[in-house]
Amino acid sequence: MRDILVTIIFFGALPLVFKKPQIGVYLWAWIGYMNPHRLGWGFAYNFPFGVIAAAAIILSLVIARKNITYFWSPIFSLLIILNIWFLITTFFSIQPDISWTQWEKVIKIQLIALMIPWIITDKEKIHNFIWVIALSIGYYGIKGGVFTLTTGGSQHVLGPAGSFISGNTEIGLALVSVFPLFWYLYLNTIQPWLRSGLVFAMILIPVAILGTQSRGALLAIVAIGFFLWLKSRKKLAPFIVIILFAPLLYNFMPDSWHQRMGTISSTEEERDSSAKGRLLAWEFATKLALARPLGGGFDCFTKENYLTYAPDIVAEGGRYQDAHSIYFELIGEHGFIGLIIYLSLLVMGWKTASTIIKISKTSLSNKWAYDLASMIQVSIVGYAVGGAFLGLSYFDLLYHYFVILAVLLKIVRQSVTENSQSSTTSDHEHLILKNAKITSKASI
Repeated sequence: MRDILVTIIFFGALPLVFKKPQIGVYLWAWIGYMNPHRLGWGFAYNFPFGVIAAAAIILSLVIARKNITYFWSPIFSLLIILNIWFLITTFFSIQPDISWTQWEKVIKIQLIALMIPWIITDKEKIHNFIWVIALSIGYYGIKGGVFTLTTGGSQHVLGPAGSFISGNTEIGLALVSVFPLFWYLYLNTIQPWLRSGLVFAMILIPVAILGTQSRGALLAIVAIGFFLWLKSRKKLAPFIVIILFAPLLYNFMPDSWHQRMGTISSTEEERDSSAKGRLLAWEFATKLALARPLGGGFDCFTKENYLTYAPDIVAEGGRYQDAHSIYFELIGEHGFIGLIIYLSLLVMGWKTASTIIKISKTSLSNKWAYDLASMIQVSIVGYAVGGAFLGLSYFDLLYHYFVILAVLLKIVRQSVTENSQSSTTSDHEHLILKNAKITSKASI
């Protein structure tokens, strides 16, 4: 039944994409973030909904090419440079077959991200896009929050099967990164019933984040809690909620959760093994990047590469595990150059958001842009902090944030220009009227 429902919704909306390309982006985001087809167990489970949505977006852009207004942003330049570097490191990968498979997944995400600025071009489209992203990922936060409360927090909250965020640590970081969008939507929603639903979601999502039992996600939610209060134009409500709600939630979680968050396992040996495994993976990534400036290519954290590039780690009984860090994942797979480009993108995204905040701070008509840029900055903080301990370098969300910021900056600058021209015209008309009155008096 779920398979049929997802299929009906998807193919029912698909024809509309050719008249309104933004619907294609919404479908892509819904399929990519929520993975609704993975909630069933039938024919839709492995059906290529994402490929069809991407093809529809490309075709709709070809049809509407004469009506598209193009613009450029430094963010786009960095995204293109990053993807060129991904292509180079994949071409020289140690394990080309595995790396090319992963590259195909990543390039699809990047291509759609670069198409979004030509489709999501105004306030309404951006706002709707934010709704789709928030609800698609937030679904697992609402569901996971209920699950955590009903199980007493004794079991892990997981994401959609077969996706970037299927694991407990990955869904934890995704929920942390999307949570600020709910506050943005709350600030810019009028309908009481929708605001009540957003409040309900903002209560359950932090519960779900703790329910993932991810230590990286815990650090990230603490970071965004502070920055959400710092960046929000309404500071009292978040402050009261954090002060009252955080201790209750913390005390609700079971002893096993507190032990895990305190990095205490059942034995001293297990705790040392867990920490050591991660540190050795980071050491391996560093040694691989020093030996190969291009890195090892996508998915290079393999036993064979450990044996070749870090035999001393193997001799110490190290575990052949992934980086568990976006930074060391990039170092190992794409070298230090890949990390520098990625960090430059983070900095550029932050600076773009800061520019938007500065421009729109005193504008009533652009208050929504102020809120959105501020909350995306909060999300970037959560991603940067949580990502230090979680490997989620290629997930769509951060790249979508970057291109949204580029479009947002274009909108607010255009708004300021129009207001300035309107003000100049008004002043000119006032001067003409004043001169006319003076002339009339003189003639009398």
